[in-house]
Amino acid sequence: MSESSVADEPSNEPQLPPRRWNRRRVTWLASVAVVLVAGLVVGLVLSFGGGSDAKTVSIGVTDASQPYWKTFASLAKKKLGVTVKYVNFNDYSQPNPALKEKQLDLNEFQHIQYLANYNVTAHDDLQPIGATAVYPLPLYALKYSSPSALPDGVKVAIPNDAINEARGLLVLQAAKLLTLKDGGTAFSSTSDIETHKVDVVTLDASQTAGALQSGSVAAAIVNNNYATSAKLAQSNAIFQDDPASSAAAPYVNIFVSRAADKDNETYLKLAALYHDPSVEKGVQTSNSGTAVFRTVSPAELQAELATVQKQAEAAKK
Repeated sequence: MSESSVADEPSNEPQLPPRRWNRRRVTWLASVAVVLVAGLVVGLVLSFGGGSDAKTVSIGVTDASQPYWKTFASLAKKKLGVTVKYVNFNDYSQPNPALKEKQLDLNEFQHIQYLANYNVTAHDDLQPIGATAVYPLPLYALKYSSPSALPDGVKVAIPNDAINEARGLLVLQAAKLLTLKDGGTAFSSTSDIETHKVDVVTLDASQTAGALQSGSVAAAIVNNNYATSAKLAQSNAIFQDDPASSAAAPYVNIFVSRAADKDNETYLKLAALYHDPSVEKGVQTSNSGTAVFRTVSPAELQAELATVQKQAEAAKK
């Protein structure tokens, strides 16, 4: 997901869920994080590096026009001898099926939770092979400077889609505004709230900023793309999840391959190349400095995916 949303997710998950990424009762395919973050394949294919004799790797993304992807491709050609071809999508539901059908070699648009949802729903086994970044999910308030300053019983808005609702609840729990059954999971819902200082209101992710600005809620979880559109100031963010915490682990954005290719040396090197300083600098420029870069081994990412997939399976029962 473009990394703020699927992929939370840049805005791309996903937020993705990434980057990048709506109602719980609507299929998860409508969720965007989220990354982050709604139609058809754009059909835009960008290839950098040239050279017909070079190995070509096609990567599905949702933000191919961002300058850092050109930097990434230039480095891939220079350091790895690989020509990168980007296939751009404007619908987050498309890159995973395209990867499954071998229309792509890799994709990079989503976070682990989004991939877990996809694998369980589609009965697929795509695997993460490299981490990119986490995009913290902020709690905004206009009249209060901290979560503890919120009066008892005030309304707090969170997104109502399956991906962002759970993460929003985990943020409120970390802020000590509520507690969730069994500590909560990446698939918790408002029905899992056990105790609460504030009253949680679920709204479409696109409406949480407006509800805050109109005064109908005292605070709101707002995805990065909608916060930017609403011109919410960074100083109005009174809390956000800790990108290094276990609760944020499902929201690490990732490079993804087919299971048969998870040990492919070229693909692993490409995923690692994302953390070249020149690429990371471009990512931060494109995302207003909100990216928190993560380097997590493929084995750890795959173990986290397995855990989150079990949670997804339990949530669907």
